[in-house]
Amino acid sequence: MAGNEARHPGLRPLAIEARSLVKRFAGFTAVDGVDLSVPEGSVYGILGPNGAGKTTTLRMLLGIIEPDSGTRRILGADRPHDVAHAIGYLPEERGLYPSMKATEAIAFVGALRGLPLKEGRRRARELLEEHGLGYAADRQIRQLSKGMAQQVQILGTLVHRPRLVIFDEPFSGLDALNQGRLERMMRGLAEQGTTVIFSTHVIAHAERLCDEVAIIAGGKVPFAGPVDVARDRIPAQVRLETRAPDGSWRAALPADARREGAFWLFALPGTGIEPLLRALIEGEAGILSLSIERAGLHDAFVAIAGEAAARALEEGQPEEQAR
Repeated sequence: MAGNEARHPGLRPLAIEARSLVKRFAGFTAVDGVDLSVPEGSVYGILGPNGAGKTTTLRMLLGIIEPDSGTRRILGADRPHDVAHAIGYLPEERGLYPSMKATEAIAFVGALRGLPLKEGRRRARELLEEHGLGYAADRQIRQLSKGMAQQVQILGTLVHRPRLVIFDEPFSGLDALNQGRLERMMRGLAEQGTTVIFSTHVIAHAERLCDEVAIIAGGKVPFAGPVDVARDRIPAQVRLETRAPDGSWRAALPADARREGAFWLFALPGTGIEPLLRALIEGEAGILSLSIERAGLHDAFVAIAGEAAARALEEGQPEEQAR
C-alpha cells in the first residue's frame, strides 16, 4: 500500500475512515464507538431512526463538532477543515436567504467552499439549466416553492464540484418526482467518481441507492458493509407449490417448512436447492412453481437492530419512544 492511504477490504481507497467515535452531550451518549469505512466513488447510507446518532456522526466527520474520543480521516486528512473545499454538505436544517436570487444563492454556497463568486454564478446557471430550473435563475428564493428551494440548495452543495458530498436526510420534504431526480443525481455523482454519503430513516432509499450501509441504533453501529451482506444475514426463503398434496417428497422439506394456502414456505437449505429439486422430482411432487426470495433490507434491519429500532424507523419517531 502506497503511503498512508487507507483502503477498503475490497482494495478501494477510503474517502472516510472513522474509528471508535464517541460523543456525549450533558451526560447522554449520542454516539457510542462508531466505526465507518466509506470507499471512494460509492453511495453510502447511514440508516437509522430519528435520534439514533446519524446527524451527530455526520457533524463529527465534517469537523462541525469534535468527538470526545476516536479518530476520523476524511479524504486523506486527519483534520476535516483541511479538505473542506473538497466537501459538499447539505444539512438537515435547510436554509437560504429568502431575498437572494437562485443563481446568487448557489454561488454564495460555493463561495463558502472557496469558489470565486464569478465562477460560481456561471456554474449556477449551468446547473439550473441542466436540472430543468433555468427559468428560475433570477427568481428570489421566497418566490420558489419549497421543493424548488431545496433543489437550489442541493445545487449549491455541488457547485464547487466536491470529491465528497454529505447529505443529511436529503429526501425530506421532496415529492416523489423530485425524490427520483435526486436519486438519479446521487447515482450519477458516484458514477463520475464522487463519494456520496447520506443519512436516512427511509429503508427504500437506502436499498435502491446504496452500495454499502451503516445501520445505526442507540448510537452504535451493529452492522456496516455491503447491502447484500446485510440482506444475507437472513437466509433466502423458498416458496414452493406442488400438484401432489403429499408423498415421499415431503421428507425432503426442512422441519420448519410451513404451509400458507397453496404454498410451502421455508428457509433455503444450507445444501442449496439442487438436492431438494431432485427429491421433489423423484417423489413426483409435480412442481407447479418454485421461487427463491432474498430477504429485503427491512427484514435485515429488524434482525440486526431489533424490533424497537425498526418500529421507530417506520414511524419516523425517536428510537427511545418506540421501546
